[in-house]
Amino acid sequence: MASSTFPTVNKCTSIGREKQTVVADMDGTLLIGRSSFPYFALVAFEVGGVVRLLIYLLSSPIAAFLYYCISESAGIQVLVFASMAGMKLSSIESVARAVLPKFYSADLHPESWRVFSSCGKRCVLTANPRIMVEPFLKEFLGADVVLGTEIASYKGRATGLICKPGILVGDKKAQVLMKTFGDEKPDIGLGDRVTDAPFMALCKEGYIVPAKPKVTTVTSEKLPKPIIFHDGRLVQKPTPLMALLIILWIPIGFPLACLRIAAGSLLPMKFVYHAFKALGVRVIVKGTPPPPVEKSKTDQSGVLFICSHRTLLDPIFLSTALGRAIPAVTYSVSRLSEIISPIKTVRLSRDRATDASMIKKLLQEGDLAICPEGTTCREPFLLRFSALFAELTDELVPVAMVNRMTMFHGTTATGWKGMDPFYFFMNPSPVYEVTFLKKLPIEFTCGSGKTSHEVANYIQRVVASTLSYECTSFTRRDKYRALAGNDGTVVDKTNKANKVMGC
Repeated sequence: MASSTFPTVNKCTSIGREKQTVVADMDGTLLIGRSSFPYFALVAFEVGGVVRLLIYLLSSPIAAFLYYCISESAGIQVLVFASMAGMKLSSIESVARAVLPKFYSADLHPESWRVFSSCGKRCVLTANPRIMVEPFLKEFLGADVVLGTEIASYKGRATGLICKPGILVGDKKAQVLMKTFGDEKPDIGLGDRVTDAPFMALCKEGYIVPAKPKVTTVTSEKLPKPIIFHDGRLVQKPTPLMALLIILWIPIGFPLACLRIAAGSLLPMKFVYHAFKALGVRVIVKGTPPPPVEKSKTDQSGVLFICSHRTLLDPIFLSTALGRAIPAVTYSVSRLSEIISPIKTVRLSRDRATDASMIKKLLQEGDLAICPEGTTCREPFLLRFSALFAELTDELVPVAMVNRMTMFHGTTATGWKGMDPFYFFMNPSPVYEVTFLKKLPIEFTCGSGKTSHEVANYIQRVVASTLSYECTSFTRRDKYRALAGNDGTVVDKTNKANKVMGC
């Protein structure tokens, strides 16, 4: 057995390894979990939807039988075929870049990471398809070389078959390692099972990672690069049981989401709070909201609510908390979202003078909501606040928005944004927390001599402090470059102008 041949990883020192080379397996070694089922399931669902996830789940018993009773490579081949056959390589790469890193990073083994991160040159040798794991390993773990299974393709689509030398298991791992390093022996080899022994024997030192150890995953603060942006619809890692629950819930959850959306769209806003509560949507209101502007005072500007941005539903839940419809200015929302929205939405053009004039006009008509981050962020961070709003009025009320979802995310950077509200309301019991902060004191506004950037940064810090979030200088462009490989703009063919992508 490999466990009796090699010492355990906790006996490996991590001091003075800066000039050494480490080669590590992935599942069960760098990651605590020994099964790659959830990650193939993520690819199946995010690219192929619930039908593909069902096909993948039905094929998993066959894969398990082959894996444990015939050979590891046969079982992995079934998983690859069931989850990827027929998919565009670009779609698989998109999921690998935008979705998988969040789930991989949440399962990082502390002892393996301690040794792996201490070495100057890092190599990962895995049976997983290279196209799936390379973005995470190189960008977030600092791997220099990723040696993984190569999937076959035809005209840009995965065939579900494997290129030579096949699934990297057992002796094939050793062969690939020798081909890559030649006569130079890596200093450290990390593995977790018997089939890792051949490549570990080629290293100067070999260490085994015990199965199912009682360890705590590496915290995000210890990663070379924190994961601020991530995409995908699933909140939890799709284990076999969770995948089954998702498949069973969607036929129930989608009609329920439609009912919840209809209630929010058709009922008067003062009844929406109670309707949501009856339909399992919790709205928690904290703080004291300001009263509505009296229409008799024509010279009084409306209040501008400055909201942190979690989903495109932020202004709707703000209106629900207030019991009255508050118009919102947005950078862009899908046509479907505009149709079903119970509040007025006005698109910004990103022309500073035009937007300023429009916002001032809306404020003369009453209260208004804006999300100055310009796009959503799922993690406990606030993106940079655009300073335009601070120049337009001194009637500023910061609002800290936070939501909780157990099954689906209500945002996407790479998918169809028209489904965002449906996915949010498909959660069994979603929660939205709206915290009204004190109106900004006059001495902190532009009217008292503060610059618009000072006002925006101050409000960002106040909201972040309320939510225990961290302020960042990241923008919408940073998010879309990280997740979608573009700067968040598309060309509107009707007027040849650039249009900003939605939340």
